[in-house]
Amino acid sequence: MRCRRPRADLAALAAVAALAWPAASLAGAQQYEVLSASVRAALANAVNDRASVDMRDLDTRAWVRGMTRRVATRFPDEEAAREFLGLVRYEAMRAGLDPHLVLAVIDIESKFRKYAVSKSGARGLMQVMPFWVKQIGAPKDNLFQERINLRYGCTILRHYLDHERGNLANALGRYNGSLGQADYPNRVLRALKERWALTA
Repeated sequence: MRCRRPRADLAALAAVAALAWPAASLAGAQQYEVLSASVRAALANAVNDRASVDMRDLDTRAWVRGMTRRVATRFPDEEAAREFLGLVRYEAMRAGLDPHLVLAVIDIESKFRKYAVSKSGARGLMQVMPFWVKQIGAPKDNLFQERINLRYGCTILRHYLDHERGNLANALGRYNGSLGQADYPNRVLRALKERWALTA
């Protein structure tokens, strides 16, 4: 008689497989570049400021409430979804980014898998390359930790947007390591329009 594996064991195996599966084929591969001392200092200050997120802020609460149903299936429960959205909004706004755009980047980069690893070694929700930790962070920074990954990802995207003088397509190309190619920016902007913008 064939031994049946308990459902819990199958679920655990599926979870491990999901964690080990590489991120989407377009996942980030930011290119290492030499930063000036002033830029490096500014970016380091941005990633090392760990102010607390105020979930009692009325604008944050309204935005989280409005977006929860869109991410609900990607989290174990509604509370986890709300906490995640609060972090996204805080880190996006802090970096001067549209939180809807950040959700679109996460969608394309990792499909919301916090332990995603790309073939190039990019990690976490926003697929941050580990060299950034050496460049602007601290050795203890864990890129699989939601808040740290969002902090780095938003800071890096803001840096690229400034570098490209507001040209979002070029900034997204730099973020993904595919500057000059339209595929990645188009996918992010399509996801933003179709799934994450307020009008979606």
